[in-house]
Amino acid sequence: MAEQKAVIMDADGVRRALTRIAFEIIEKNKGAENLLLAGVKTRGVFLAQRIAKKLGEVEGRMPPVIELDVTPWRDDKPREEAPKSPPDARIEGATVVLVDDVLYTGRTVRAAIEAVSSQGRAGRIQLAVLIDRGHREVPIRPDYIGKNLPTARDERVCVRLTEVDGADNVVILSSET
Repeated sequence: MAEQKAVIMDADGVRRALTRIAFEIIEKNKGAENLLLAGVKTRGVFLAQRIAKKLGEVEGRMPPVIELDVTPWRDDKPREEAPKSPPDARIEGATVVLVDDVLYTGRTVRAAIEAVSSQGRAGRIQLAVLIDRGHREVPIRPDYIGKNLPTARDERVCVRLTEVDGADNVVILSSET
């Protein structure tokens, strides 16, 4: 069983990081107009909802949030037929902010970009992650980062959110032995 090595963020740290990301999104996009947040299932969806809520508090209008299931576009899993979903009118021309919990190799983000592109042509696609742990295998860099966290490849970063896990925190787990 994996052993917890360190608590990287507590609930207040997660809240502060998401608030900072929301303000950076507003600053970079000169407001929240024409934004669409796309949360990568599972925890990215809840993070996107929290960021959207903060954007709504600050800007007076909460941007829509969509769920992205990137499984059919993954290149490290058996290839499924990508669903033929109808175009999402909200994506056309919008600034889509992909939201995920941990950025590691970049493959999930690559799949998320394909998932968004399959539903419409976004004006721009940006990336927000709570944790960037490095070790990229594809050339992807986030626009918004809650925390840079250099890790060893054999460590695991575990983001826990109240909606899924009953508490908010980020921990490093040692490799299973």
